[in-house]
Amino acid sequence: PLLFPIFSPIPLGGWGGDELNSVIDYNTYELLCEKNDVRNFSKLFLPVFYALAFTVGVAGNSLVVAIYAYCKKPKTKTDVYIMHLAIADLLLLFTLPFWAANAVQGWELGNAMCKLTSSLYTMNFSSSMLFLASISVDRYRATSESRGHRRTSKHCSVTCLCVWLSAIFLSIPELIFNQVKKHNDRNQCLPVFPMNMETLLKATIQILEIILEFLLPFLVMLICYSATARAIFRSANAKKTRPFMVLLAVVATFIITQVPYNIVKFWRAIDIIYMLITDCDVSKTIDITLQVTKSIALFHTCLNPLLYTFLGASFKMHIMKIAKNYGYWRRQQQNGRPEEISMNCISSQLRTWWGSHSLCVSTYV
Repeated sequence: PLLFPIFSPIPLGGWGGDELNSVIDYNTYELLCEKNDVRNFSKLFLPVFYALAFTVGVAGNSLVVAIYAYCKKPKTKTDVYIMHLAIADLLLLFTLPFWAANAVQGWELGNAMCKLTSSLYTMNFSSSMLFLASISVDRYRATSESRGHRRTSKHCSVTCLCVWLSAIFLSIPELIFNQVKKHNDRNQCLPVFPMNMETLLKATIQILEIILEFLLPFLVMLICYSATARAIFRSANAKKTRPFMVLLAVVATFIITQVPYNIVKFWRAIDIIYMLITDCDVSKTIDITLQVTKSIALFHTCLNPLLYTFLGASFKMHIMKIAKNYGYWRRQQQNGRPEEISMNCISSQLRTWWGSHSLCVSTYV
């Protein structure tokens, strides 16, 4: 979860007399590296950032889910992936109020909610990254396959199932190890590992998350979108600039939001194994950097609706259609002549370089 310790993750100078304990004694850490500065930064930064991300992200992703759920026409595979992506982002965003409260006053909701909220965050962050990779694969296939094969298939359902199962797998450690621990009169929701497996488990979990949440999606997106860009410029379509700029925006946004966090996360994984950080001030700086970079990575959930739906002309046209119908309905209500208005999706097809889509659900131009 988006949670950062207020103490050093590994005692500076060794374990001392605590080596015989069955679990890590977090109460000894404050004597080794006092991190009130990190705690005070968290109290100010995290609630404000979470409030912004929650407001923007929930509004955008809720609109995406509402429009996709409302349209009853057959959807393409990309449409299905984008709807799953929006659902994953929403579930992740709904955990933010809990982490904002945790940053201010500690965790007051007990062990069960600690495990559930932590696992939901990890599961939906992971699934969001994997669905981004799935979209890139489908966009590449859209440029190389005939338009007659662009409807939803069994392969799409299998892909969605694999993504969610992989995300659930990554969230299992949160369910097992996260618990509420008392520290300086504040309850903290954090992972507590058995002492004899602490280094191995922490490093393994960090590396797995980096591979599945960042490296794998990034490589897939880079390869698929590079091939898609080449196909765009080889095509006879005169309007090549806009789709290329959309691809560039998608890849650039992923790099800007995800690379800094995963660099810090990788450094943390190396430090877990080799104990490279031996200075308290450096440890504090890493903690604050991790908070900022992971918050930036989280903000990708707010940008997904803009990148994957609102840039599509037909999607914007459908929003305008709903807005016009709603305005007409409001005028009828005010005039005292309520009238049922059909809000069915437009069935006309738009053919673009992404393939054929119904007006209400096509996503790219």
